[in-house]
Amino acid sequence: MSNRNPSHVIVESLSNAGVKIVFGIPGAKVDGIFDALSDHPTIKLIVCRHEQNAAFMAAAVGRLTGAPGVCLVTSGPGTSNLVTGLATATTEGDPVLAIAGTVSRLQAARHTHQSLDVNKVLEGVGVEDQVSEVIANAFRHARQFPQGATAVALPMDIIKSTSVGVPPFPSLSFEAPGYGSSNTKLCKVAVDKLIAAKYPVILLGMRSSDPEIVASVRRMIKDHTLPVVETFQAAGAISEDLLHRYYGRVGLFRNQPGDKVLARADLIIAVGYDPYEYDAETWNVNNPATIHNIIHIDYTHSRVSQHYMPHVELLGNPADIVDELTASLQALKPNFWSGAEDTLENIRQEIARCEATATHTESLQDGAVQPTHFVYQLRHLLPKETIVAVDVGTVYIYMMRYFQTYSPRHLLCSNGQQTLGVGLPWAIAASLIQEPPCSRKVVSISGDGGFMFSSQELATAVLQKCNITHFIWNDSGYNMVEFQEEAKYGRSSGIKLGGIDFVKFAEAFDGARGFRINSTKEVKEVIKEALAFEGVAIVDVRIDYSRSHELMKDIIPKDYQ
Repeated sequence: MSNRNPSHVIVESLSNAGVKIVFGIPGAKVDGIFDALSDHPTIKLIVCRHEQNAAFMAAAVGRLTGAPGVCLVTSGPGTSNLVTGLATATTEGDPVLAIAGTVSRLQAARHTHQSLDVNKVLEGVGVEDQVSEVIANAFRHARQFPQGATAVALPMDIIKSTSVGVPPFPSLSFEAPGYGSSNTKLCKVAVDKLIAAKYPVILLGMRSSDPEIVASVRRMIKDHTLPVVETFQAAGAISEDLLHRYYGRVGLFRNQPGDKVLARADLIIAVGYDPYEYDAETWNVNNPATIHNIIHIDYTHSRVSQHYMPHVELLGNPADIVDELTASLQALKPNFWSGAEDTLENIRQEIARCEATATHTESLQDGAVQPTHFVYQLRHLLPKETIVAVDVGTVYIYMMRYFQTYSPRHLLCSNGQQTLGVGLPWAIAASLIQEPPCSRKVVSISGDGGFMFSSQELATAVLQKCNITHFIWNDSGYNMVEFQEEAKYGRSSGIKLGGIDFVKFAEAFDGARGFRINSTKEVKEVIKEALAFEGVAIVDVRIDYSRSHELMKDIIPKDYQ
C-alpha cells in the first residue's frame, strides 16, 4: 500500500470530482491542503477576503454549473464565518462542499486556541483512512435533491499526517444520482386532473431552472394555452418566442400580473416549487379551486401546508415527467382557457404597460434615476446572454420583477434567505468559471448597504482580472427596510447610512475604475461606458426611491379572488 499525504488525497479526490476552482482563506489548520493545491495542474485556488464570500462564490458555481462549488477555510471563526453562506446555499438549492480545518483530535475537547465544537455543525473525519471516503460521500450528498451545502471538518493532525493508505476515490464515485420518470399510476391521475381543468397554470420554482427541465416546459406550452408564472429564481425559463405564454414573476408581495393569473386558476402545475421562495399562504389564498388542485412535479416531496396540499405528487426527473404529460396532451388536445382569452390578454398587457412607463422619462431628465428606467436601459444595453447577479434590497425587487431574461440561470438572486452581499461574490464566481476565465462581461448590482457587506472582494476581482461591471443604487440607506417600516409605523428607524464616494472607493483598488450617474439623462451613456471598460468597474447611481412604497401596494383586487 503506497504512502499518500492526506492533503494530496483530498485534493486529488476533488479533482476526480471535476472540481476546477476552490475558494478559500488560508490558516494553520488547513495550510497543508493549500500547499497541495498550489501544485495542482487543474484546480485553481482563489484566495478570498472573507469566508462568507468564499461560501457565496462556491454557491454561485453550484447554481450555474449544477455541480457543487467548493470552499476551504480554517478553524474557529474561519468556520463560523461560513454559516450565513452555507445557510443561503441550502435554502436556495445551491450545491456546495465546504471543507473546514479544526484543532487536532487531542485538543478537540479542551478550551484551546480556535477550538470550536464543529461536530455540532459539520461532519467530522475520524481517522486518516476515511479522508477520501468522507470527501466522496459529502460531494455526492451535496448533489442529491434537495440540494444545498454539505460540510466536512478535518482535524489538523489528520491533514498534517505523513501518510494514509487509502487512495483518492475515482471519478466514478462522484456521479450524480439518476432520476427517472414518475409512477405510471400517479401520472395517469395527474393527466386526468389536468384534462378536467379549464384554467390550468404552470408555476415554475427554483428547481425548474435546470436547462433540461426548461426545455421540457417549453415543449409543453408550445402548442397548448398554458400560462406560465415564474418565481424569481426560475427567471429566464420562458424563451422570447414563447412570451405569449409568460405572465411574469411572483414573489414577496401578492400584487403582480402573475398573481392574478394564479388567482384565476383552477389547477396549478407546480414544477420545482419550494415555499422558501414564495410561501403558498401568500399566493394560494381565497381560491378554493386551487387549495387542493395542485400537481407537484419535483425531485423531492412537497412541503405540505394548509395552502399547499397537492392532489398528486410526481417525483423523479421533472423533465421526463413534464414530457410524459405533454405526450398525453398531444393525444387528447384539450382546449384550456376557452372563453377567457380576453382575461389572459388583459393581464399580459400589464407587463407591457410597465415597460412603457419605464421609458417615459422626459420630465425626469435632471432628477435622480427612476429604478424602472434604469432596469429598462440596462436590459436593452446588455447582450442577452450576460449573467446578471442581483444583491438583496429594493434593487432586487425591481430587477426580479422587471428585468427580462430568456435563459435560465442568467439572472441570479437570493430569494430564500434574502442575504445581503451576494451580488459581487456571485459575479466573481460567474466570471471565473467562464472558458476562458473572465472572457465575457458579467454584471452585478446592489444597493449601497448590501454592497458594503462584501465590497472587500473588489480586491479579489481585480487580482483575478475579472471582467465585471457592478452597479450600486445609492440612497445612503437600507431602503427595503425603510419603506416597509413606513407602511407599518408611519415612520422609519435605523436605516440611515453614512455617505461613501464609491468612485474613489473603486479606484483605491489598483486596476478598478469608478463611474457616477447623477441624473436620468446620464443613464444610457454612463452604462455604455462602464460596460465597455475591460476589467472591474463600479458605477455609483443616485437612485430615486420615492416610489418604493408602491412595490407592496395594489394587492390583488377582490374580483381576482
